[in-house]
Amino acid sequence: MFDKEVNMYEQIFTVNKSDRNKLNGHKGKVLWLTGLSGSGKSTIANFLEQILHKKGIKTYILDGDNVRCGLCRDLDFTEVGRIENIRRVTEVAKLMLDAGIVVITAFISPFTNERQIARKSFQDDEFIEIYISTPLEIAEKRDKKGLYKRARCGELRNFTGIDSPYEVPVKAEYTIDTSNQTSQKVAIELANNFKF
Repeated sequence: MFDKEVNMYEQIFTVNKSDRNKLNGHKGKVLWLTGLSGSGKSTIANFLEQILHKKGIKTYILDGDNVRCGLCRDLDFTEVGRIENIRRVTEVAKLMLDAGIVVITAFISPFTNERQIARKSFQDDEFIEIYISTPLEIAEKRDKKGLYKRARCGELRNFTGIDSPYEVPVKAEYTIDTSNQTSQKVAIELANNFKF
């Protein structure tokens, strides 16, 4: 029987994260957007990536729906499934950051513990938590997919904000309510605050 504890060893390669950052001309970072469905995470991530791309910063967006269509398509939306989803995203973000990329994640990531585990996977200056604190009633009004309506009718189980909790971040670097400002304006303000 194969015992990974005995038979697996981390390989150390010559070119490292510092070398890649130097080649890119900027450091890799993880910009972790969290908030309810419909809060604006993906739209903000899209605008933010455009701005950073124009500045010559190498970026990539890990988006909740996109990841669920591939890497995490085998997972459900129970608490266990959500925890594993965020664990996998964290591991992918670590690899991308090691490659010197600025990773923008757009995930509900509803549980404090999983966000803290993600944070602890990176150095202090590599992880920036951005809480999109848009109230439920606003997020629900924006719901073009009809997910909140289906959840309220009982057609969707384990839907965050309806029958599954969202634990509000208490130590996010940024807290932004998009009720009265555009996603583009939010992205511009965020981009102006980051140093790479």
